[in-house]
Amino acid sequence: MKGAIKMIVLVLLLFVGVPLVIGMSAWNASREDDTSDYKIRTPDKVKVWISEEGKTKKIDFEEYVLCVVASEMPSSFEEEALKAQAVAVRTYAMSRILKYEETQNETHKEAPLCDTVHCQVYKTTDELVQAHGKDWKNSGLVKVKKACAETEGELLYYNKKLVTQPLFFSSSGGQTENSEDVFSGEYPYLVSVPSPYEDGAKHENEKKTFSFKEVENKMNSAFSDRETGIVGKSNIKILSRTAGGRVDRMQIGKSTYKGTEVRSGLGLSSALFSVVIKENGIEITSSGYGHGVGLSQYGANGMAKQGKNYKEILSYYYTGTEVF
Repeated sequence: MKGAIKMIVLVLLLFVGVPLVIGMSAWNASREDDTSDYKIRTPDKVKVWISEEGKTKKIDFEEYVLCVVASEMPSSFEEEALKAQAVAVRTYAMSRILKYEETQNETHKEAPLCDTVHCQVYKTTDELVQAHGKDWKNSGLVKVKKACAETEGELLYYNKKLVTQPLFFSSSGGQTENSEDVFSGEYPYLVSVPSPYEDGAKHENEKKTFSFKEVENKMNSAFSDRETGIVGKSNIKILSRTAGGRVDRMQIGKSTYKGTEVRSGLGLSSALFSVVIKENGIEITSSGYGHGVGLSQYGANGMAKQGKNYKEILSYYYTGTEVF
């Protein structure tokens, strides 16, 4: 009797237990790969418009990523910061490739990407070695290659969709910006966050002085759609600031300008500046370098020094994003 019961139990295990185990294994496997329905595969090659040569070149995609990272971020930065930069560069390239399939860019119609700041700065490894010196080939280049290889194929996603604007810049001066306060578009992952990790960043508390006449000439030359008129003590002042503390609007003479316009017109490193009115002109003190939206490169380096990994760095500066 006991033998018969054991046999029944064995049969039940075979017909119920094994399929259940197999089903659970399959379920777990699908859980581990639950990004497969939206994860984008990167191409083997990418077309890049080489501006000085006036032609398009087809480049190995990961080689392109490597060269842009080495061109855009100092190789002396922490490895996790370089990894974060690699994912941002790769995501930007992929978003431009996908957009190119719908519409061509007016400045480089033959390729989705160019080699200038209009897209991302790209220099060949030979150009990079020439710029940094032969010793860099066996030190800095090797370091960047490692960071790119360890993130190969990884992209940045928000709500299971590819991030289309993984913007980055050098340093923020302490606070990044909402995208809509600097550019025309509003993106939920490009929001203002504190960036207190930028020790060693250049362009901090830069001072520049301008006579009132210099301000007139520079702004009138840069923006012919408006005239400043005569600029003096009484008609030059900051009117408002953004969430990140940068100048939003500023009165200069009889016209009003965006903070970003003042930055470009007067050749400032950042729109995060203060103004002191002098007897015959102004003194401007600025901090940070770049537009201030997205990933702060010096901030990423500071976070890496504190032990944060590249995914934590990216999710901090691109709020709510994930890397796959």
